[in-house]
Amino acid sequence: MSQICVLGAGAWGTALAKVLADKGNPTLIWAVDDGVAATINEAHENKRYLPGHQLPPNLKATTSLEEALAGVELIVVVVPSHAVREVMTKAKPLIPKSALLCSASKGIENDSLMLMSQVIEDVLGHEAVPRLTYLSGPSFAKEVALGMPTAVVVAGKDADNTLTVQRAFASDKLRVYSSHDVIGVEIGGALKNVIAIAAGAIDGLGFGHNSRAGMITRGLHEIGMLAMRLGGEPMTVAGLSGMGDLVLTCTGDLSRNRTVGVELGKGRKLDEILRGLGHVAEGVKTSKSAYDLSIREGVEMPITHEVYKVLYEGKHPRQAVVDIMTRELRSER
Repeated sequence: MSQICVLGAGAWGTALAKVLADKGNPTLIWAVDDGVAATINEAHENKRYLPGHQLPPNLKATTSLEEALAGVELIVVVVPSHAVREVMTKAKPLIPKSALLCSASKGIENDSLMLMSQVIEDVLGHEAVPRLTYLSGPSFAKEVALGMPTAVVVAGKDADNTLTVQRAFASDKLRVYSSHDVIGVEIGGALKNVIAIAAGAIDGLGFGHNSRAGMITRGLHEIGMLAMRLGGEPMTVAGLSGMGDLVLTCTGDLSRNRTVGVELGKGRKLDEILRGLGHVAEGVKTSKSAYDLSIREGVEMPITHEVYKVLYEGKHPRQAVVDIMTRELRSER
């Protein structure tokens, strides 16, 4: 491609920009912080969010949306989910009419309870839908930047445009599958962060492998129930963006959401944990959205509800586990 823009210079945005630039694409990453942009341009390294990873010379950074979006063929949206609407609203008049978009932001917008696909469509209009795609799957930024073999999925409504984006990212280090199930891919990517907080709390409380396995499995059940209620497909939830991302985020030490849960389980306060994290933990905000969405849709999601109560009502994680374990007995399905 003649020009690719990545909106968002966090760890994940930088890792994806590196993937695209490593394939020879001229790539411009948009950063909010002048210092982040300067270190990318001068030291070829994002020292704040992805330190220790050398970036290719054809990857440049800017803090100007106008410069970032000028003549671009592919726009990759990797800002925190709560900032997607604001950023896309500012970007809308600058986006070339033929540009494809790929969102790698995972979450559910508070208040509106919209998925990122719905937020972007709401901003850009329904006519943009054929050009919109969504990337998800089990992928820690650091491992992607290191070139460790990773598999992800890109979902979109238009098969040809989805194939174009699939090919743009695919390499011998990043295997990219395609899907038409935007809802299923997005629900998996958003809710796995919520379940990861619960799985982390299990570890922080000192429980064992049995507890974690049960939490992951029943968490997957909740993801599947909500996805299907919203029109997603069960097999998508069983794939990379569902089970794959859930297992990674619930067990990997690089998971920020799991880290939040671990520290909550140890008795630390949420504000203190988030101050020391240095990165966004999407599951904190998504927990509220998922809780509200489950009530609106009438989907029973006990793990999600308990995570919400721990984060927003001050409930102790140990009591949350007790309340999940002592619920009324029922069939597994």
